This record gives sequence, structure tokens and C-alpha cells, in this order.
Amino acid sequence: MVKPSRLSRFTRLSTWKLEPEPHGPGAPHLRTWTTFSFVAYWISDATNVATWDLASSMLAIGLSWRQAMPAIALGQFIMAIVMVLNGTIGARLHIPFPVLNRSSFGFWFSYFSVISRVILSMFWFGIQTFVGSECVYQMIKAIWPSIAHLPNHLPPSAHITTSGMLCYFIYWSIQFPFMFISPQKIRVVFLVKAIIVPPTWLALLIWALIKVPPGRDLFAQRAQLNGSELSWAWLSSLNSALGSYATLGVNIPDFTTNKSFHSQYIQLVIIPIAFTFASFVGLAVTSAGITLYGKVIWDPLELIDHWDNRAAAFFASFAFALSTLGTNISANSLSAGNDMTALYPSYINIRRGQIICAFVGGWLLCPWEILASATGFLSFMGGYTVFLGPITGIMITDYWLVHRTRVDVPSMYQPHGRYRYISGVNWRAAAAMIVSVSLTFPGLINNINPNVQVGVGARLFDISYLLGLTLASAVYFTLSKLFPAHETILDHAILEPETVPDSGKDRSY
Repeated sequence: MVKPSRLSRFTRLSTWKLEPEPHGPGAPHLRTWTTFSFVAYWISDATNVATWDLASSMLAIGLSWRQAMPAIALGQFIMAIVMVLNGTIGARLHIPFPVLNRSSFGFWFSYFSVISRVILSMFWFGIQTFVGSECVYQMIKAIWPSIAHLPNHLPPSAHITTSGMLCYFIYWSIQFPFMFISPQKIRVVFLVKAIIVPPTWLALLIWALIKVPPGRDLFAQRAQLNGSELSWAWLSSLNSALGSYATLGVNIPDFTTNKSFHSQYIQLVIIPIAFTFASFVGLAVTSAGITLYGKVIWDPLELIDHWDNRAAAFFASFAFALSTLGTNISANSLSAGNDMTALYPSYINIRRGQIICAFVGGWLLCPWEILASATGFLSFMGGYTVFLGPITGIMITDYWLVHRTRVDVPSMYQPHGRYRYISGVNWRAAAAMIVSVSLTFPGLINNINPNVQVGVGARLFDISYLLGLTLASAVYFTLSKLFPAHETILDHAILEPETVPDSGKDRSY
């Protein structure tokens, strides 16, 4: 039994107060990532269920594989450019996204984009956890098929069964300990994924090629749409391809702080190749499912559920579970934890932030509702690009075009430094956000509730990422040139991390 004095001490806020950390994530001894680490990361990240779902769900909404592949390839090429432009900033300055964002948005207004990213990371954490639970279900079913007959005590409106909830809890519990692996050591998980998962995908591709009867076209499905509906469906798919990694496009500096500047360029090659090939595998196997089972099975775990070979089902599901786990911890849990340290650094560090993400994103947001249909999945993927596109555009434009790489790193840690602007808000960034989001946000509302008619706004939502990125960049650049913030214009960059205040109030890593 816990003594009252101990319980009282446990519930006091002061008990949870953190000691200031002596080093940021960019400390030289923590820069352990190599170019090979980054290659392994992208290969392992490309071969995950979300990439498969993105590609195959395009077939589900009526596109042919010939229309889906260009949308995916173009989207990943654009994201590769975004990753290099934003990632190089982190590699040069060795500071994370929450700190870097202050130079463009202002010290206090930067918290808007940080909070937005925390929320999105939590959503993605829940989505990936649910996908992992489907992997657990198939693994258990391969060993004990009786789980398929487990009585369901949940209503259809719940969009999840009793067995599904059981598997969700199991997977959530398995991945929980992995949240305590540091960003510097997480690369080992990517290496293991890169060794195990890609061969599994190749095996699935070979299965698709062999399983389809001779004389049957693997890609027999033709486009179910035409005219303007086809064009807008294609643009919506392109936007979803961008949205799949738009979150990481914003916070890629969190990872590139741990690697050298020149290794950034490998992303221009590895991202389009890895993701386009992974998407092709998803399209090929989904097309095989159409031929074999007579319907579009856009979820690979549902496809595995049709297999009679229990050993193959188990190992394929295990590979998907491993891939999902690594992606969820690196891209969502760590990102949310890192961002939360900027919100309340005296009481939240990365690990505590990850725990908050696990409970809020894993349970409160009910991810099984989002994944109830292919249309819902694409809507979710495209929906949050309404905000991420403008944020990314402003960050890139500010560093490369407005300040021309000449920034003051120590001032980014100072609430009253040169990046305070007006009361901590860079009104140029705020104006750019308002202009770009106002055009696409009505479409987001219509996407959530089709009964709300917004006219052409519904179409603009289909290109929300590209429109937001380019429009916000143009508006921000124009305002910064017409009304320059003279206090932020420097002759040379100031890169002295040792001047970062050692105070818990200003520590944002």
C-alpha cells in the first residue's frame, strides 16, 4: 500500500520538474547518422503498409495503374526536393524543427506549427498502430485460426471488432517499450527493417506474377472515371501522395541534425526510387487480388486474410508489423515527443512526450474510424496538407530566399532575440498562412461533411498541398521583400550553439 506522504509527493507538480539538459540533439558526439543510415531509413520507411494502402486505394477510387503510378512518382519526387531543402537546414545548423521554425514564424507564433505537428503526429501514431494490430491479427490467426470465430460484442458502428480491439491492445503494448530508444540509436531498427522487409515485398510481387493465371492481364483494371472527374481524382491522388510524408517534410531537421550536410543529396535519388517501387508492388498485388478474388482489396492485411498458406501469412504479417513499428516510432512518436519539449520543456522531455502521444494518439483519437474506408483514408491523407503545405513553404522560403542561409542560431533560443518580430509573431508568415489556408480550408470542411456546400473550394482542396506550398511561399517572399524585418537581415550566419541558454525555460530539445 502506498503511504499518503509518498502519494502526495507523487502528485505534486514539482516532483515531475526536469533538470536542464546539457546538450541539444545537434551536439557533435550525437551526430551518429551516416549516409547509409539514411538510405536504410528510406528503404525501410517506403516498405510499410501506409505506402501500400496509398497506392492500392487509388485503384479503389477508380484510377488505373497507369494513372496511379505517375501520381505517386511525381508526388515522391516533389517530396524528395522538399526533404533536401528542409533537411539540409537541419544538417547545416544542427537544430531541430521546433527551434528552426522560430526564425520564420517568430518565437511565439512558431508554437502554432509545432502544436499542429504534434496533433498530426498523434493521428499518424494511431493510424500506424491500428495497421500494426491488423498484422498481429493475421499472425495470431495463422497460429490459432479460431480467433476468426471469436464472438464480437461491439456494434457495427464501432468499425472495430472484439478481436480487433484485442490485437490493437497487444500491438500497442509491444511497441510501447521501443519509444524509449534514443534518436541516435533508432537507426539500428531501420537497418533490421531494411534487411527483412524489402525481400518480403519482392516475394509478394513474385506471388502476384505467378498466381495470376496465364493469359490474364495482371493490370486488367481500367479507369472507372473520365473527363473532369478523372482529372480531379488524379490530382487528389497526387495530393495524397504528397500528404503521405508531408509531416516528415516539415520536421525532417529533427533527424538531419544527426548527420552531415553533404549526405542530404542522397534523398533526391532514394526517395523517388524506393517509394515508387514500393507503390508498384502494392499496385501489382492489389491488381492480382482483383483478378483472383473479383474485388479491389486495397488493404494488404485483408489480402493476406484470403491466403490458405498459414506460414506465408504469418511471415508476411510479421514483416508488415516490423515495418510499421519502426515507422511509427521514428516518424510519429519521436517527432511528437521532440515537439512537445518545445511546448513545456520544464516538465516534458522526449520520452514523456512519446508516452503522451501513445495514449492520446493510440486511444483517444480512435484511428479505426479513419481507416474505415479507402475514401476516408485518402481524405485523411490529404486533409492535413491544408496546414503542412504552407508551413513547409514558409520555412524553405525564409531560409533559402529571404535570409539566404544567413541566420542567427543563438537568437532562436531567446524569446526577446532578433526573431521576436512583433510580440513574438512574424506577421508576414501569419498573412501567408491565412491567405493560403483560407482557399483550401472550406474544401476540408466539405470533405468532412459533404452536406456543407463550398463551391470551387471543394476542388481547391484536392490540390491543397501544392497550392498551399507555392502560394504561401509567394506571399511570404513578397511581403518579406516589401516590408523586410531589418533586424533579422545578417551579413553572415551566426552558428554558435555554445551560447544556447542552459535554462529549462528556453531548452527546446
